Amino acid sequence: MSVKELVERYCRTSKLPHIWCPGCGNGIIMGAVMRALDKADIDQDKTVIVSGIGCSSRAPGYMNFDTLHTTHGRALAYATGVKMANPDLNVVVLTGDGDCSAIGGNHLIHAARRNINLTVVVFNNSIYGMTGGQYSPLTPTHSYATTAPYGSIDRNFDLCKLVQAAGGTYVARGTTYHTRQLVDQIVAGLGHNGFSFIEVITQCPMYFGRKNKFPSAVDMLKWQQEHAVPVKAAAKMTSEQLAGKFLIGELYHEEAPEYTAVYEKEVIAKARGEVK
Repeated sequence: MSVKELVERYCRTSKLPHIWCPGCGNGIIMGAVMRALDKADIDQDKTVIVSGIGCSSRAPGYMNFDTLHTTHGRALAYATGVKMANPDLNVVVLTGDGDCSAIGGNHLIHAARRNINLTVVVFNNSIYGMTGGQYSPLTPTHSYATTAPYGSIDRNFDLCKLVQAAGGTYVARGTTYHTRQLVDQIVAGLGHNGFSFIEVITQCPMYFGRKNKFPSAVDMLKWQQEHAVPVKAAAKMTSEQLAGKFLIGELYHEEAPEYTAVYEKEVIAKARGEVK
C-alpha cells in the first residue's frame, strides 16, 4: 500500500497537517502502527485506539478509528475498561515515556500483571516534549533537560524488563530508524493473545536533541543505528561490546491465560450460575 493509500484509509485527513515538530519521530511510529494494522488485516471497525496526554498521545486524533484521548497516565486504565466491556475489540494503546512510566506507571504494571489482551506502543523520546522538556523516568542518566540543567542523576527505567517482570507476555523494542522491523514487531504484538508491549526509541530534536548536543534529527537517527543491537547479534557479544548499547527485537514471548477469557470463565459464568 502506498503512503497516499495508507493516509486516505487510516487517517482523518481533515485533521492534517499534524502539530509535531520538524524531525519528530512520532509520525514515523504512527505510520508503523497503521502499516502493522493493515498488514495484520485488523478490522478497522472493531479497533479502538487509546492514548493519554503528551506529544505521542495526539496520534489517535489523526487516525480513522474509534479513539479515546484520555487523561494523563490513564490510557491503560481506560483501555482495560474498553477491553473488559467488549473483549472482541482490538484495543491499541499509544503512549509516551512519561505518560506510561511516571503518572501511569502503576497502571502499566497492573495491566501487564493481569495479562489483558492490549497492544501497547510506547513512544520513548526520553523527555517530556509537550510540557517543556522536563526529564522523564526514561531520560538516560547524565542527560540534560529543562529540569536537569546539570544532567539527570536518576537511573532510568528499562521498561521492557519492568513489563516482563510484572507479567507481560510479549515484549519487544524497536526504533524509528529500523522501521521495517518495527512494523513486524507491532504485527506480532497485535497477533499475541495477552499483554503486548512494544517500546520504540524515537527522537525529539527540539527538547532532547538541542539540550544534548544532537545537531539534527538525522544525527539522532544515526545514533539509533549505531547503538541498537539486534537480540541475536547481542547473544554473540561480550558485556564490554554491549556497553552503552541497547537491544532491539523480540525480547520476551510466552503464552499465559488472558485476563478477559479467565474473567468470562471464572466470574461471569459463575455469576450466571453456569458453573459452580
